[in-house]
Amino acid sequence: MRLVTFDSGEGPRAGVLLDDQVVPAGAGDVGELLRQGPLDRVVADGDPLPLADVRLLPPVLRPPKIACIGLNYGAHAAEAGLDPPEVPTFFAKWANALAAPGAEVALPSYSEKVDYEAEVAFVIGADGDVAGYTLFNDLSARDYQFKTPQWMPGKVFDGSAPCGPALVTPDEAGAHDAIEIELSLNGEVMQSASTADLIHSVPELVSYLSTLMTLEPGDIVATGTPSGVGSRRDPRVWLKPGDEIEISSPFRVSSISIASWGPASSGVTRAGPHGAAPSKVLPGIH
Repeated sequence: MRLVTFDSGEGPRAGVLLDDQVVPAGAGDVGELLRQGPLDRVVADGDPLPLADVRLLPPVLRPPKIACIGLNYGAHAAEAGLDPPEVPTFFAKWANALAAPGAEVALPSYSEKVDYEAEVAFVIGADGDVAGYTLFNDLSARDYQFKTPQWMPGKVFDGSAPCGPALVTPDEAGAHDAIEIELSLNGEVMQSASTADLIHSVPELVSYLSTLMTLEPGDIVATGTPSGVGSRRDPRVWLKPGDEIEISSPFRVSSISIASWGPASSGVTRAGPHGAAPSKVLPGIH
């Protein structure tokens, strides 16, 4: 099952994505469905809506937590010249960072070195296990990420966590260690990998994080990015206004546009044929 949060002009609602249609499945977002209980209880009984006529939003609008795992692909650790971490390295983002599929995201005015990071994220369900998977872009201001020993100054700007387009349940997403992911920048493939290269697997992450804190329905955990980030290329690749980023996997495509330097845009563009319009970077106001 593929669950989405959408707006057809009546506010956010949850729905089931069936090909190019969305079938309403209750008031509120997918996060509300997760808080109500297991997803196998979800009933999609509304009138189907054409996907092209709705705006897709991040599946979970107000996650209790957004935990991001760092250096969790073997090839990415290798390109960074670092040993694979023995225990998961993680940091946090907040709901202000979320951006919808197809959104225009503004680059922070204080940074000239913003990078992309394609990620597979999982979302926690009512029973504390994995309710499903979604696509995630951990946009990172590298110059601020490394100003301090911990990375969060470069990770928390508005719109720095584009997410979606759907929450795909494990029965459809397939094995946790065989999910493929690819990122293209302006049509050029920059990252391509599989979760088979994860240093710490999805079950290991659930177990470890659960030891440290209570995982709640709607928590998002981004599992790390593969090799190919712009900061490790020669010459380095930094995002700029007008760039279009697309992240794809066998279960869906999500994209954003870099729209500007300046305050992040909260608007969401109409969904395209894959459920997400191309995204751009905008030039902004300093």
